[in-house]
Amino acid sequence: MKAGGRKPNLYAMILIALAVYIAAALTQHFFPAARPEALTLRILALIFLAAAAARRHSLTAWIFLGMLAGIELGVDAPHAALPIRVLSDISLPLIRVIVAPLIFGTLVTGIAGHADGKTVGRLGLKSLVYFEALTTVALFIGLIAIDISRAGVRLHLAAPGPAAPTAISAPLPQPAISWQSFLLHIFPENIASAVAENQILQVTIFAILFGLALGRISEAKRAPMLRLCESLTETMFAFTNFVMLYAPIGVAAALAFAVAQSGLGVMLNLGKLALTLYIAIVVFALLAMLPAALLARLPIREFLRAVTEPATIAFATSTSEAALPRAMESMEAYGVPRGIVAFVIPTGYTFNLAGSALYLSIAAIFTAQAAGIHMTLSRQLAMVGVLMLTSKGVGGVARAALVVLLATASIFSLPTEPILVMLGVDAIMDMGRTVVNVVGNCLASAVVAKWEGEFRAAKPSPIAAAALRDSLSSHALE
Repeated sequence: MKAGGRKPNLYAMILIALAVYIAAALTQHFFPAARPEALTLRILALIFLAAAAARRHSLTAWIFLGMLAGIELGVDAPHAALPIRVLSDISLPLIRVIVAPLIFGTLVTGIAGHADGKTVGRLGLKSLVYFEALTTVALFIGLIAIDISRAGVRLHLAAPGPAAPTAISAPLPQPAISWQSFLLHIFPENIASAVAENQILQVTIFAILFGLALGRISEAKRAPMLRLCESLTETMFAFTNFVMLYAPIGVAAALAFAVAQSGLGVMLNLGKLALTLYIAIVVFALLAMLPAALLARLPIREFLRAVTEPATIAFATSTSEAALPRAMESMEAYGVPRGIVAFVIPTGYTFNLAGSALYLSIAAIFTAQAAGIHMTLSRQLAMVGVLMLTSKGVGGVARAALVVLLATASIFSLPTEPILVMLGVDAIMDMGRTVVNVVGNCLASAVVAKWEGEFRAAKPSPIAAAALRDSLSSHALE
């Protein structure tokens, strides 16, 4: 009770510190002469927030503080912010190195533990039905949102000159365009190469086949390999906890560099485009994700608490891979069996990129609007059909959304210049679409677990439960 009386006061003090920080930022903007005093207030507010984050022992709070500190450094000391990009470059390789062994270990353990091919096939069918339904809804919501906002109508970018297509068209021929190439791409030719290139789907396919094969051999020969994979999984979860301690530093350095290099201002049309995406995300959450959770009768408040940390990491890093280890831990602690988590979430990183689908439909129509090209409803629907195919299987490809967008533009004879202009706010939009990708895959694992009747049927591992406990306790007031 005594601790409970302190927490509301701490929350109130955090809100006051944030208010002071915002007020000081606005004061400096409108009254440049007051810059020294405003800067001092903002630094004091950040120091207080750091003390509060230390008391709450919450990684989410530290990441949020890192975001503020990075923005502050980028605005007030851009020359100092540019060289520290290396600190952000360190964090992503550390996180990416976790992904392949974690997926392999969890999938093999889950499948070989079931030792039932029918169970895996049933999980796959249910997952794919869910994935396709939600990504299709996302594509249509994005289409409607951009048709209503008409964010690119007044941009009227001229078509690129004769030399431009040659310069831009080089990345257009991508194997993701052909369904045959996509089908060939998902099967690993060399598992070491797949791991080295972080090809999530190829690692997933290999792990599924390996798990099925392991489930077919005798118990005496299966047990040692199964124990090895279980040990690997637990080790990677513990490894994740160490790596996540560095996340606030990486986030601060990345944002400091971005703000120092590009500034905070964006063009009106691009701001409208970003706003359109975020409104579409809210609509998608209310009309697609929330009904799915309600129909599955999931405890929504607990789900929101469980996904807070993965969503924060996804928003701050704009990288789904960065949030994958924590998302898998959180869903297991939430009550989804490890076997289902290991199958659904990695598979969803290829087939359930609802946030990317929202962005692609919005960006494709924005490109046409910016070029002054009128697209009929039938042509827009055809574009949605193409995006349903081309957006699959590119979750592990760098600049995947840009590649898909450029390829779709070439199919429908759209100019590429508006796409290049969109890169000015791509970082802002990438934060939102990455959050939807991560949260959507977490929700998918919980929904499929409900369908299977295995939600909270067994206790999560102690490591996964411990990893989530701090996140849950930081939101509880009792």
